[in-house]
Amino acid sequence: MTMLEITDLTVRYADTPAVEHVSLEVTRGEVLAVLGPSGCGKSTLLRAVAGLEPSASGAIRAEGKDLSRVPTHKRGFALMFQDGQLFNQQTVAGNIGYPLRIRRRPRPEVKARVAELLALIGLEALADRRPDELSGGERQRVALARALAVRPRLLLLDEPLSALDAALRDRLAGDLRRILTAEGTTALLVTHDHEEAFAVADRMALMRAGRVVQSGAPADVWAAPVDAEAAIFLGYDRVLEGAAAGALLREAGLPDAHAVALRRSALEVHPGGALVGTVLAFRSAPELLRLTVDVPGIGVLSAVARSAQEWGEVGSAVSLRVVGDRLAVLGGS
Repeated sequence: MTMLEITDLTVRYADTPAVEHVSLEVTRGEVLAVLGPSGCGKSTLLRAVAGLEPSASGAIRAEGKDLSRVPTHKRGFALMFQDGQLFNQQTVAGNIGYPLRIRRRPRPEVKARVAELLALIGLEALADRRPDELSGGERQRVALARALAVRPRLLLLDEPLSALDAALRDRLAGDLRRILTAEGTTALLVTHDHEEAFAVADRMALMRAGRVVQSGAPADVWAAPVDAEAAIFLGYDRVLEGAAAGALLREAGLPDAHAVALRRSALEVHPGGALVGTVLAFRSAPELLRLTVDVPGIGVLSAVARSAQEWGEVGSAVSLRVVGDRLAVLGGS
């Protein structure tokens, strides 16, 4: 069943459109990530769904009901922002139980739900701590538990992990996915981090300049970016066009195309490789070496090697093979 339906939505600030003709659906129990760079309109879209921004045109419906005249506090949605917005004067348990207490739920119900959520986020031992005694990751888990306390019909997540360092962000993305799945929560997540979207979401929509340019399962969007700009934003290393793209695709045994996106590991140093390049630079990375190579007729590209013995030194000529499943053929620009 469709939980949230956004139809041809446009939001403007004065005469400037921030969201233009966006249409999206979120089914019950699904996590949809809206992914895009800063300023693309994704947070404005989320705020419009929450009822915090008026729309210029289009419609937002929840379970088939038009929300245009429904105020934010009556939509049955919960919001979680990147800073968590916890109450420092309350304990962890007090923060989690707050939405239930202001709704005057019975004390035993509040206690049971708080205990359930503390177990879910793995912070039972910290129930009596205050937020300023927690790590950044712990605070975000508490903020998530508080948002889930009343079992919202839709959870809205605005860059929930962006304030954390990279290692913690990666770990908490997995926790976020696990917690949302365990609760069966329907969620709309906005983020600029493609790895976060891939880790958390069932589907993703890529936004650019206020419009949705591509949507689908994360694996499908990753395997077939809509264009070169999308490929680079999603984490591909380079896009080749024209004759350079054709030469690389032929070596990969793939049909010719106008453009192809390459991951950093699309070229491997290999004794039987048909391409030959000159090593311009290298650096060590976990489990492999990353090279920069100049391949005549194609250009300067990234490559990987398993050990220094495979390639020698800067200035050496190396044989390279193309790994076909580390490419994405682009249909247009």
